[in-house]
Amino acid sequence: MLVVAIGFLVALSVIMILRQRRAPQATLAWLLFLVLVPYVAVPLFAVMGFRKRQRSHSAQTLIAGKPQDLAPGAAQIEQLLLRYGLRPASQDNRFELLASADQAWSALMHLVETAATSLSVTLYILGNDATGRAFCAALQERARAGVDVRVVLDAVGSFFRPRSALRDLRAAGAQVRLYSPLLHYPTGDHLNLRNHRKMVIADGARVWSGGRNVGEEYLGPDALPDRWLDLSYLLAGPAVAACDEIFRSDWAMAGGRQESSTAIPVTKTSGGSKVQFVPAGPDVPEDPLHDALIFAIHSAYSRLWVVTPYFLPTPSLSEALAIAARRGVDVRIVVPARSNQVFADLARGASLRELVQCGCHVHLHPAMIHAKAIIADDLAFLGSANFDARSLLLNFEVMSLLYSPHDVAVLRSWMHELLASAPEGLPPTSVARRSFEVIFRLVSPIL
Repeated sequence: MLVVAIGFLVALSVIMILRQRRAPQATLAWLLFLVLVPYVAVPLFAVMGFRKRQRSHSAQTLIAGKPQDLAPGAAQIEQLLLRYGLRPASQDNRFELLASADQAWSALMHLVETAATSLSVTLYILGNDATGRAFCAALQERARAGVDVRVVLDAVGSFFRPRSALRDLRAAGAQVRLYSPLLHYPTGDHLNLRNHRKMVIADGARVWSGGRNVGEEYLGPDALPDRWLDLSYLLAGPAVAACDEIFRSDWAMAGGRQESSTAIPVTKTSGGSKVQFVPAGPDVPEDPLHDALIFAIHSAYSRLWVVTPYFLPTPSLSEALAIAARRGVDVRIVVPARSNQVFADLARGASLRELVQCGCHVHLHPAMIHAKAIIADDLAFLGSANFDARSLLLNFEVMSLLYSPHDVAVLRSWMHELLASAPEGLPPTSVARRSFEVIFRLVSPIL
């Protein structure tokens, strides 16, 4: 009887795998896993095998529009994203890149302390340290002042969260919810789908976002010499409406009351930045961020620079990078020489060596880089998504697409400084190391 039941579940899992959009390697890996060790593979697939969730609230409301006042290449990528139902790029925003940890912390605290009506927070990691507790204290003060404070934390990323500080925050009137709590499984959630977004929205008009979580590795009230290299940004203007929609989706996913989309009055800004938000994840139909990156890489004619802590691209992205290098595009990939994830470092080796052979330039930075940024000629992506299949096809993520020459130039200047301290080239490796790297790369698609 057990054999029949397992056989039925294997067949059902195979049907579901074949119906989902995956890389061929990932599909084959799952199928082999189910055939060879079904008693292990079936429960693992139930936990880790799903990519999309059917919910009534999407990360962005489908909006029809036409690109305006953009260069031809920029207009094409915006047209692509419009066809996925995303909001068009908006202008008259004020964008500020926050490269240093001190800048990012000061901007975050000022945003929280000056919020008048609402604070909406989505974080992957809230550290149980001085930084996390100071952030909670600032939120608590605003909640006591009557500000509507709502916080969504990923249950896995924030497993070691400051629980006492969060209890005090709730007691002050704030609402705090965990996305996919481990102790509540099964609830229709899938443990493999994590909320990796980082956004703090004040009054529906200003947002602090980027790659940083709120923990001492990233920023904080005390200076630390070994903080990770990362990027955050401040944005004010009409583009923030898209962030508000994304937060409402996060809130609904975490069990909060679903809210209908309402027009948010936006304070006029003096900025001239054109910005478009590109969400990714189970609450987004299809994969607009992944496909937009592929389009941007294939469209690049001069420069394609990628900064990421973890490099595990899909086959389509790897092929696009290789073709771009062979077309003569200056393709540069900057990763930490040693990240905080040993598995990711092993899995990336084979892909990086193959791209070097195609003409890509790989730079290894001595410090831990946690920033996620891509420049493709006169466009730039900046936000929470790593350059890997998990971020682009599984996690809840959000990237800002920068169209304005000034904003792209500021990010390009930061990358120039990064490249100056990141030697080019990969170190020689042993046959044993290369064998391990191949194995880890083969396993990575099912994770």
